[in-house]
Amino acid sequence: MKYQNPIIYSDYSDPDVLSYGKGFFMVSSSFNYFPSVPVLYSENLVEWKVVNYVIEDIDLEIFNSVRHGEGAWAPSIRFYDGWFYCLIPFPDQGVYMCKTKNPFEKWSKPHLLIEGKGIIDPCPIWTDNKCYVACAFAKSRIGFNSVIGLYEVSLDLTENLSKDYKIIYDGHDNNPTIEGPKFYYRKGFYYILSPAGGVKTGWQVALRSKNVYGPYESKIVLMQSDTAVNGPHQGALIDLYGDFNYFLHFQDKNEYGRILHLQPVKWINDWPIIGDIKDEKLAGAPVMGGDYPVDIKTDFSIKTTFDFTKKEIFPLQTPARNKDGYKFDKGLILSCDKFDGNLSEYTKALTQKVAFKDFSVSAKCKLSFDKDTDKVGLIVLGTEYAYACVTKIGEKLFAQAVVGKLGDAEKVKESFEISDTEVEFMIKAKNSGGKLKYKLGICGKFFKTQFIAHKGRWIGARLGIFALSNENSKGFSEFFNFYQDKN
Repeated sequence: MKYQNPIIYSDYSDPDVLSYGKGFFMVSSSFNYFPSVPVLYSENLVEWKVVNYVIEDIDLEIFNSVRHGEGAWAPSIRFYDGWFYCLIPFPDQGVYMCKTKNPFEKWSKPHLLIEGKGIIDPCPIWTDNKCYVACAFAKSRIGFNSVIGLYEVSLDLTENLSKDYKIIYDGHDNNPTIEGPKFYYRKGFYYILSPAGGVKTGWQVALRSKNVYGPYESKIVLMQSDTAVNGPHQGALIDLYGDFNYFLHFQDKNEYGRILHLQPVKWINDWPIIGDIKDEKLAGAPVMGGDYPVDIKTDFSIKTTFDFTKKEIFPLQTPARNKDGYKFDKGLILSCDKFDGNLSEYTKALTQKVAFKDFSVSAKCKLSFDKDTDKVGLIVLGTEYAYACVTKIGEKLFAQAVVGKLGDAEKVKESFEISDTEVEFMIKAKNSGGKLKYKLGICGKFFKTQFIAHKGRWIGARLGIFALSNENSKGFSEFFNFYQDKN
C-alpha cells in the first residue's frame, strides 16, 4: 500500500508521536482552543483519528476570553513507569504536566511543573534514574531564542529540581531560531531533533552527545531542497521495529495551518538522515510518499461530519474556555447569548479545522428568535473573516454576508430577506492561485461576493457555527448537523 504526503491536510501543528503496543499516539498544539491538546491514534502512521484531548479545562481565568495565539503550544508525549505523560507549555505561565494510565480515557488536571514566561517546547527523557526536560525559548516572552535549555525534574514530573535551566546548545551561529526539541536515546548517544531557521524557511537539525548536558554535535538532517515542502518544521522521530525509522513533521500552509508529512529515516554514521537521500553526507529532502510503514489498512480519519441529533460533538472546539458545555434537544441548542463586538472575540463559537484542500460545508438549523439583533450563522475564522448569518431586524429575517478582522468593526457586504425559520448555511471553498477562496450561502442561494480565507494567530483558518444577540435574549437556534466534505 502507498501513501501520499501530506498524510493530514489539516492544522495539527508541532506534532509529537509515541509508539506504544501495536499503535501510535500523537499530540499537537491547540493554542487558545478548548478542550486543548488533541490526542490522535494510528495503527499504521498514515491514517489517524482524534480520540481524546489532554486538557478538558485549565484553571486560568484569562482563558475565559479569547486569547489569540496563547494557550497550549507544542506538547510532548512519553511513557514511563506505567504512566503516559504529556508536557504542555503555556508560554505566559509555564510548563504543565498531565498524565494518565490510558490515553483514550481522562487525563489528570494540569500540574504546573516549571513556572515562568517563554519556556516552550518541553520534552522529557529518563536516564540513570533521573529525568531531564529539554526546552526552547520564546523571544517574545523571555527576550531571547536560538538556544536549547535543560531542566532536571523529579521522575514523576511533579517537581522542578533545577534552580534554573542550563543552556546545552547555542544555535546562533549555525542554527538560528532552533526550537522544538524532542529528546531520544540510541546506542550510547542522547539525540535532540529540532527545527531551525524559522517555520516557513527552516530545516531539521539533529544534535547528539554522549552526555545529557553535552557538548552536542549538530548536523542538518532534512531540508526543503528542490521540493515544495517549505520548512520542513517541527516533528518527531518514531520508534518502529526497534529503531527510529520514521519522522513526522509539519509544513506551514498559511490558511490551511500546519499540515503533516511522514518521512523515512536512515541511520548513517549514527545520524538520522531523513527523507530522500541523494548524498549520504548531506541532509535528506522531503519525500512525496511511500509504502505504508505498517502494512495494514484502517478506517481511521479525522472526523469532519456531525449529526447533532445523535449528540455528536467531539472533537469540536471553542476559542476559549466553555465551562457550561452544550445542551441538546432534537439537535444542538445554541443560545443567542449577549455579545456586542467583533465575532473573532466570541468565546462560544463551535469550531473545527479546515480538513481538505477543496471542500464544502453545510449546517442545518431551526431558528427561534426573540429580540432584534438575534443572529445565527456559519463563519470562516482568521485574522480576517467572513460569515453567513440570519438576523432579526424588526419583524423580518434577513440573510447577510458579513466581513470583519481582528480589532476592527464588521461590515455587511450583502443582505436579502428570507421567510423560512429552518435554514441551511453553506460554504463552497476551492484553492485557486495559491489562495483558499470561498463563497457563503443560505438556503441554496450563494452570495455574490467571493472571500479569501486567512490564517489565525499561529493557526490555520477555522470553520464554526454560532448564535448571539446584541441584547439579553431568550432566542436560540437548534442545529441538526454540521458537515465538512471534500470536493
